[in-house]
Amino acid sequence: MSRTGFFFDERTLWHGAGTYALTVPASGMVQPLSGSGFPEGPEAKRRLKSLIDVSGLGEDLAISSADPPSKADLLRVHPAEYLQKFKDLSDAGGGELGLRTPFGPGGYEIAALSTGLAVRAVADVLAGRLKNAYALCRPPGHHCLPDWPNGFCLLANIGVAVEAALASGAAMRVAVLDWDVHHGNGTEAVFYDRADVLTVSIHQARNYPLDTGDFSDRGEGAGNGCYLNIPLPPGCGHTAWMAALERLALPAIAAFKPDIIIVASGYDASAVDPLGRMLLGADSFAAMTAATMALADDIAGGRVVLVHEGGYSDVHAPFCAHAAISTLAGVPPLEDPLGATIAQRQPDPATTAFQLSQIDAMATALAG
Repeated sequence: MSRTGFFFDERTLWHGAGTYALTVPASGMVQPLSGSGFPEGPEAKRRLKSLIDVSGLGEDLAISSADPPSKADLLRVHPAEYLQKFKDLSDAGGGELGLRTPFGPGGYEIAALSTGLAVRAVADVLAGRLKNAYALCRPPGHHCLPDWPNGFCLLANIGVAVEAALASGAAMRVAVLDWDVHHGNGTEAVFYDRADVLTVSIHQARNYPLDTGDFSDRGEGAGNGCYLNIPLPPGCGHTAWMAALERLALPAIAAFKPDIIIVASGYDASAVDPLGRMLLGADSFAAMTAATMALADDIAGGRVVLVHEGGYSDVHAPFCAHAAISTLAGVPPLEDPLGATIAQRQPDPATTAFQLSQIDAMATALAG
């Protein structure tokens, strides 16, 4: 019960994504980048695992793999037709089912294994076998709709894990907090009309997807009021992200009183991420994790699971994730090698004041 779980499987790093130039398929007049050129590659995740090993953090973690979810688990979120189409294309050598979701041979099995890591992490924390946990999932999942994958996501990792927990009776109410720089539109689609799941997404406004993530979207039907988008303007740094978390996200979760908090933990709000325009350092992710843990201690028996989502800087994302995992385990994080530079690049006081005014406006609207 006293340990932090870390769920990882080398096979998830074998997910292949074809030849891209960032998010553009490399064909015609587009020259590929080095390697596959696809942002969602294995390198940042492999470096994270290596950093855990070399730093000694692994000694403080209960490290294990997991089985893929059952077909019944998957079917609670994804239609049978979608799963079969995915499996058939995977068996035929791979391809692309949705928008920016390429995969190679065995892609279905790898994606299912990734989902299984999240399912197991949530189950073990709810059962009291672990204090808290981290699932290093690849491919990620928070953009995957039930019947349409997009944004590098092929299965709804967190969605499947939440549904499995609810179906087993291990949890009655679940809060999902998404601090990936991109809007968690897939998680939104799974739970938008549900009253037993609160979903909160802090993200860069109009980054990806371009047409989702508005503050005014609050859920529908039984789920009205059980969804909260917190879109932030580009260029926000530590102060604005912590304000969004502490003034908006955490109070909403506290009022909901979930049995567990699951974090869609992306690191693409890093100051050097190629797919985001934010200014966070590793210390920011440690601070956000600590604040979430403190709330979980108060309302959810300390039950917190972080599920790896985005983060496309091979240099910086491993340190950001290491800081979050260290915080889960109660171990001092490593020094951020880019920390001093990022500190100097934080927004000036006037810009920060504008950013905070946007957050204050959202808080006022919620209170009214």
